[in-house]
This record gives sequence, C-alpha cells and structure tokens, in this order.
Amino acid sequence: MSRERLSRYSLAGPDNQAAVAAGLAGGAWFRSDIPRQRMKALMRRSDYPAVRDTAIWLGLLIGFAAGGIALWGSWWALPCFAGYGVLYGSSSDSRWHETGHGTAFKTRWLDEGLYQLASFMIMRDPTAWRWSHTRHHSDTLIVGRDPEIQVMRPARLARLLLNLFGLVDVPVAFRLMFVHASGRLTADEADFIPASERPKVYWTARVDLAIYAATVGLAIGFGSWLPVLLIGGPRLYGGTLIVLYGMTQHAGLGENVLDHRLNTRTVKMCAVHRFLYWNMNYHVEHHMFPMVPYYRLAELHEEIKGDCAPPYPSMWAAYKEIIPAILHQLRDQEYYVRRELVPGAKPYHEPTPLADGRARPLDAPAAA
Repeated sequence: MSRERLSRYSLAGPDNQAAVAAGLAGGAWFRSDIPRQRMKALMRRSDYPAVRDTAIWLGLLIGFAAGGIALWGSWWALPCFAGYGVLYGSSSDSRWHETGHGTAFKTRWLDEGLYQLASFMIMRDPTAWRWSHTRHHSDTLIVGRDPEIQVMRPARLARLLLNLFGLVDVPVAFRLMFVHASGRLTADEADFIPASERPKVYWTARVDLAIYAATVGLAIGFGSWLPVLLIGGPRLYGGTLIVLYGMTQHAGLGENVLDHRLNTRTVKMCAVHRFLYWNMNYHVEHHMFPMVPYYRLAELHEEIKGDCAPPYPSMWAAYKEIIPAILHQLRDQEYYVRRELVPGAKPYHEPTPLADGRARPLDAPAAA
C-alpha cells in the first residue's frame, strides 16, 4: 500500500480535518424508532447473565490450563492448550469490548475488574483503548477519524493473514507498551486520549512489561515454555477468532456513511460462537444502540430487523461476500458492498452540505 493510501486512514493526516469540515465527525447517525419504555427495558442491566457467563469462561480457562499443565510433555496437552488459547487469546476480546462499554454487569466494580483482566489478556491498554473505541463508535468507518478500521482500501493482505496468528497485533502491542512506558503516545493516540488520562497509559504499560518480563524470567529459570504458553503466548496461538469475527463487522462495506445499516453486519452464529463472541455478531444492533447489554441484543434485533438489511445466515455467508470485496478493492479502491435495506425500511439519506460547508444531519429538512 502506498504512503498516500495509508495517510488517508491516519488520524494525524489531512482526512481527519476533511471529515470534520464535512460534518462527518461525531455526525448524526441513523437510529430506528423504538418506543421509549421498550428501549429502557432493553437497556436495563443485570449482574446475573454476565456473572454466569464469566464463571463458565473462567472455569473453562482454569480447567484447560490445569489439563495442559498436568499433561505437559505429552501430545494430550495440545487440545488443552488449544481450548485455553481460544478462550484467552480470542474470547477475551469480546469481554474487553462489553465491559469497556460498561454494559455487561450492573455492578460497576465487576465490570471494571473484568475489563482490566481482559485488556491485559488481549494486550490492549485499558485507557487508550477505551478512548479509541469511543471514537470508533462516534465515527464508525469515517476515514481519518476511526482508529479501528481493520480492513482498509486496498487491504494489506499479508498483514491480515499474519494476524490470524497474532503476528502483527502482538509485536505492535509490545511496541506500544515500550512507547507508553517511556511516557509517550503515538500521533494517532494523541488525537483521542485526553491529557488527563495519559499518565494511566504510561503506568499500565510499565506494569504490563514487568509481568511479561517476569513470565519470560520464569520460563528461562524453569527451562520450559510453559509460563509463556499460559501468559501472553495465547495471544499468538489462540487469536485466530479475533480476526475471523472482527472482519465480519465492517470489512468491504461503505465508508463515510452515517448509517450503521450500511457499514456494519449482523451475522447469525451458533450458540458456541455467540458465547465466545458475547453476541457481538449482532453488530448493527450494537452500533445503533451501544448501551444495550450483550444479552439483550437478540431482542433488540427483533425490534429493528424491519428497518435493516437482512442478517447474514452464517459466517460462511458473510465471508462469501467479504473475500471477493477485499480482492476487488485491490484494483478498485472505490468499490464497496452496497447493503440493500428490506422493503419498507426507513431509507438512508446522504448528508448534503449546508451553506457553511458542513454536512446536513440525516433526515434534516432541505431548508435546514
């Protein structure tokens, strides 16, 4: 990818100010109409579902880890570490995500505790990524504003393939830890992390590096890879589902549109994937109403499905669209998948510039 194409997606590049000038930054996003009382019910949080699911998740983690340790040195340890790797290296992503929104638990300290744990497991600074994800929601797929665009135009195919095994994310995470530990931020991070929050970033990086140094020290001291397979290593050997799930969210869809129905996918998944992914397959629903807890997203889907494009019936169905779209964008960077809303859905109205050059919010009258 050329330097010019990369600069389009940089938060420190010219497209940031262009998006602001066009009224796309913090724009007026489309939301389906849901009765007020129904919306309040959907947003109501409870500790029980997340406590139950977290207990199962942690129990499985401990069980697989114990099995791997007990069977260390035999081939029977492999399935134990495979299960442990997926739960640690992939499923921690959805736990980080939901607790970052503060919607998983009703009790605040439970939410924050799991958020800190999952952030460490997924190798994301909890402060930096909380602000990054806030920007992702306010400016989803707005070029120059969204710091979490996974698949750019054109896609960096080698990067995507290597990242199936964490071979991009993990080195980048460690580089950022060293940058943060030295008391610095990247140019992109400086665009969305407030000055008052930055000391937290620096101290977290120092603590995380100390933990990883101790883990490597134990591995050397015991002459065994076991400590690394338990702490940090799963982000490499167990992170494949992060990429496979994550690409279904937005890859190949429209950029710079203020409608999540056109830049986000909802994909039907089986019970196992929904558990691992904490229902983030209902991604249109989550982006449209991010304060609805993950365990109410299936209900929310029923409320708004008449206003959206049809959900994809499976991950395979989604990838039959995603892969050709990414390959097409290698030669035509203006190409994207155009989602067709169901008949009777409220239409999307392209923002058109106002007299002062800003974009008109969705559905604003022409005389605005």
